[in-house]
Amino acid sequence: MKRIGVLTGGGDAPGLNAVIRGVTVKGAQLGYQILGFRLGWKGMLEKDYEELSLEKVEDIHRRGGTILGSSRTNVAKVPDGFEIVKRNLEELDIYALIAVGGDDTLGVAKRLHEEGGRVVGVPKTIDNDVGATDYTFGYDTAINRVMEALDRLHTTARAHQRVIVVEIMGRDAGWMALEGGMAGGAHVILIPEVPFKIDDVCEVVNGRYGPGKSNYAIIAVAEGAKNPEVDEKLKEFGAPVDDFGHVLRTKMKVSLAQALAEIIEERTGRETRHVVLGHLQRGGDPSAFDRVFATRLGLKAVEMVEAGQFGMMAALRGTEIVAVPLEEALKESKTVPERRYEEARAFFG
Repeated sequence: MKRIGVLTGGGDAPGLNAVIRGVTVKGAQLGYQILGFRLGWKGMLEKDYEELSLEKVEDIHRRGGTILGSSRTNVAKVPDGFEIVKRNLEELDIYALIAVGGDDTLGVAKRLHEEGGRVVGVPKTIDNDVGATDYTFGYDTAINRVMEALDRLHTTARAHQRVIVVEIMGRDAGWMALEGGMAGGAHVILIPEVPFKIDDVCEVVNGRYGPGKSNYAIIAVAEGAKNPEVDEKLKEFGAPVDDFGHVLRTKMKVSLAQALAEIIEERTGRETRHVVLGHLQRGGDPSAFDRVFATRLGLKAVEMVEAGQFGMMAALRGTEIVAVPLEEALKESKTVPERRYEEARAFFG
């Protein structure tokens, strides 16, 4: 019986278990034995795995997280890492490997394919920024979490006539802030792709106060949104900087939302609070869309193995799941186009 290995790497995302279930069910139907590697590429390097049966994966599509666990282990940074992986695949008699993850995990999969490994990719990130696919699973669930949080914050902001700045995941791409913010009725949305001016934000805030006005405001800001005044405030908070004095956002232990909230309060005189949604956005059970979507990706990944479509990734194009080259998927991140931001801007204020 041929074997297929499967691993889940990088940050967790609702729908990972649905992919695992899809792979296991389709694999069994086509006569494959499925081995699940624990903690992503770490398990692949250490030969830490378990056999996945139909009984083990029954109903796991309903649960968030991943039964295999995950890590951010980078094979490329391990001495002879790719040789170890190839040797382990051979010793375990694994015909092909299915790697489920974002840019980092898929980047390792691409390199393994280039070095002779039989690999198929499945794109995963709640940021929705993987190229060559219309959506990534986990994203729909995450923006629903954002929407629900904003819905709740409207009520308390209105009751106290406050401004509330809500920080949303998205270091390089603002999809979550954009669509979660639009769905949740944010009065301003700030994303990494479009540098913003504090004066513009304050103008919207001030415009919402006065007789007959709503007298509150919700600001949705992606964690990677860019503004020099905010960076200066972050430095005051002790954010680390590089040799040129630029804030190292990937190493911050302080909140961009707090920095922006303080500036808005100083500038407008309006009481301003901040909320960082953090890991609440990626936790919990997947939405119906992500359960079905991720399941279809898992099924397609096994079909791709059967067809010998290695070095490829399962992707959503329109309503169909198709195979696309990993190289195409990793060429560049999918960021928010200007026209989509203009759609959101129509509702600012």
